[in-house]
Amino acid sequence: MKQFGGQVLFLDRSDINTDEIIPAKYLTENTKQALKPYLLEDLKLDGFNPKSDIAGKKVIITRENFGCGSSREHAPWALEVNGIYTVIAINFARIFRQNMYNCGLLALDMSKKDIDDMFRTFADKDTECKIEEKEDGTWKVKLIAGSLSKSYVFKLEGFEKALIENEGWIGYADKNY
Repeated sequence: MKQFGGQVLFLDRSDINTDEIIPAKYLTENTKQALKPYLLEDLKLDGFNPKSDIAGKKVIITRENFGCGSSREHAPWALEVNGIYTVIAINFARIFRQNMYNCGLLALDMSKKDIDDMFRTFADKDTECKIEEKEDGTWKVKLIAGSLSKSYVFKLEGFEKALIENEGWIGYADKNY
């Protein structure tokens, strides 16, 4: 199973669309790996440099409506080949969210209050994220920056949990059909 969690990339903007995640001019690439250097290449965000800010990051924390725009599997693929298996946002474009789970990636919806707190508390710090399932079946996102840590609860159940456990739709289908 993929290892979720790791160093966090904070993208303080709503409505980051699939063309910003992976520009359309790269959709003719024949492999997922070929998408790797172009992740977030067209994202315009003050202080963000995709060439230097993505390396080593494993989790994105952002605002609302992540993955809006054109429906394409290439956007989650570009995240995946860069080792980013988790995106945390207030909400996601519906098709993008499903494409994430179909690829065995986490698209975690969190409340605006929790996202605001994450940005206020951690965005200016070197932050690590841990995704943990507790004994009672609930899940939490734990953010850690030095001696500072906070946890935020989320739900992962049903079909989405099954997709994650099977590393996506293909693994799920192989096991169940």
